[in-house]
Amino acid sequence: MKVMAFGPHPDDIEILCAGTLAKYKAQGHEVAIVYVTNGEVGSSTLSKEEIAAIRKEEAKNSAAVIGAEFFWLGYPDEFLFNTPEVRLNFIETIRQFEPDIIIAPDKDNDYHPDHTVTGQIVWDIHVMSAVPNIKTKTKPFAKIPDIFYMDTVAGINFEPEIYVDISDYWQKKKEMIECHKSQFEWMSDLCGTSLSGESEIQAKFRGYQSGTKYAEAFKRVKFFPATTEKDSLL
Repeated sequence: MKVMAFGPHPDDIEILCAGTLAKYKAQGHEVAIVYVTNGEVGSSTLSKEEIAAIRKEEAKNSAAVIGAEFFWLGYPDEFLFNTPEVRLNFIETIRQFEPDIIIAPDKDNDYHPDHTVTGQIVWDIHVMSAVPNIKTKTKPFAKIPDIFYMDTVAGINFEPEIYVDISDYWQKKKEMIECHKSQFEWMSDLCGTSLSGESEIQAKFRGYQSGTKYAEAFKRVKFFPATTEKDSLL
């Protein structure tokens, strides 16, 4: 199976679904991580160009922890819009990897516009990826991917339908989070929080809800035509 996760910013995937991706990879599946924006506002002291370059390298290092395929779309942080050019880039990225499953932010319940736009674009183009008359560099593939929405930060407004036990993969998830060192000070300055600490609280809470030590939460997106198994997420 091929699993592709779309993260609006470098570190969103790590915080909300990296344990699940690590579990898939450990079971022999192929995994891809797509970072949509370049994270250029994620610093109190560095220029946009400097922090974007740092965050791209951190994102590469994080994906390498589990041997995930790496895609960097590089759109401006905080200014992601659902345009024809952006849609076509998403379609091209999906066609290159040919996923069975796409994990994306919840377009209806997430708190951040870059998150909701990412989720909306994935929803808008998931069928388009298989349409021959929508042209990109890579030819369309026949299968329409299944979509799962990942949890929101702090679980706000998110009602889980599926829990994935990541107890055996928490340390791998933490290792991926800790690749994003530039965000430790930024998160402390902006929110007074710890990146890995807050993520552990959420993973423990979702674990508490589902009877495990650590878990990640998801919702399955319902649409027609669906081509994968109903409960295809781990």
